[in-house]
Amino acid sequence: MFKALVLEKPGDKVEAAMRQFDDDALPAGDVVVRIDHSTLNYKDALAITGKAPIVRTFPMVPGIDFAGTVESSNRIDISAGDKVVLNGWRVGEEHWGGLAQKACVKGDWLIPLPDAFTTAQAMAIGTAGYTAMLSILALENHGVKPGDGEILVTGAAGGVGSVAVAVLSKLGYKVVASTGRTEEEGYLRSLGAAEVIGRDAFSGPVKPLAKERWAGAVDAVGSTTLAHVLAQTRYRGTVAACGLAQGMDLPTSVAPFILRGVTLVGIDSVLAPREQRLTAWKRLAADLDPAKLDAMTSTIPLSDVIQTAPLFLEGKVRGRIVVDVNR
Repeated sequence: MFKALVLEKPGDKVEAAMRQFDDDALPAGDVVVRIDHSTLNYKDALAITGKAPIVRTFPMVPGIDFAGTVESSNRIDISAGDKVVLNGWRVGEEHWGGLAQKACVKGDWLIPLPDAFTTAQAMAIGTAGYTAMLSILALENHGVKPGDGEILVTGAAGGVGSVAVAVLSKLGYKVVASTGRTEEEGYLRSLGAAEVIGRDAFSGPVKPLAKERWAGAVDAVGSTTLAHVLAQTRYRGTVAACGLAQGMDLPTSVAPFILRGVTLVGIDSVLAPREQRLTAWKRLAADLDPAKLDAMTSTIPLSDVIQTAPLFLEGKVRGRIVVDVNR
C-alpha cells in the first residue's frame, strides 16, 4: 500500500483528495521508485486547483518531480537501492507523478541523484531550480559573461527566480531582481541580488525599443513583462524565457531582434535531453550555495499540499516548497 494525492474530475470541477492504493494500481513502467521527497510547483498548483487544464487524464497523481530510492527495476542500468531524481517528462500531467509515496516510471526518465545532494536537497532544487540552471546555461552558451553588465531575473522571489539569483550571483554576475513583493527585498539581497526593483518597472504600454540596460535576463513571468525586458535588453543580449506567471501572450515587435540582435531563448525543462539534464545538475552541485538553498526552502507534509497549492496562484509563496511524502 502507498499513499498519494489524487486528482479526479467527476464533473466540470477538479477534485483533490488523499488516497491509499495497492501497488498494482501503479501505472506501467520499468522502474518502481520509493519516493522520499517531492515538491510543489506552480504547474502543480494549477493542476491541483483546476485553474488550468494541466491534467488531461483522470484519475491523476500530480507532482512534476520527485527524488527517492529504486525499489525494483527491469533495467540493467538501474538497480534496486539506487538514488534517483526525476524532473518533467509530463509526470503529474499524463503519467502518475511525484506527490505520492511510490511511482512507476520509465527508466529513461530518471537520472542518478548527484552525490552532493540528499533527496530533500534535490527537491529543494526541483524542477524550478533545474529550469533556472538551464536558463543560466543558455545565457552562457550565447556568450553572456559576468563582465558584460546587469542580469535581470523576473519573478525573483519564486522558485525559479530564487535559484537563478543565487547561482548567478555566485558566478559573479551583477543580478537585478524584479518582484511584485517589495517585502522580499531582504530575502533577495541575501541570495545575492545587487538591486531589487518592483514589477511595475515592466508595466504599461510596451515600446518597440527602450533604453538599453540588460546584458541578459532570466524571465519566469512572460506576457507584458517579457515584452518590456526585450525592449530594454542591450545590443546582442540574451533573454531566457522559462515561465508564464503573468500570461502566455507576448505583446512585442521584431525591433529588439532585428535592430539590436537580441536573442530570445525558450527553455523547455520537460523534455530536455538527458545530457542537458546531467549537465544542469552537475552545475547545480558546483554553483549553488547549500546555505542559500536552505534559506529559500520550506518543507510541508503531503497532507498539507491541497491547502498550500492555492497560495502559488495568489503570489504568496517564497522560494521552494519541498514535500515530505512520508509525513
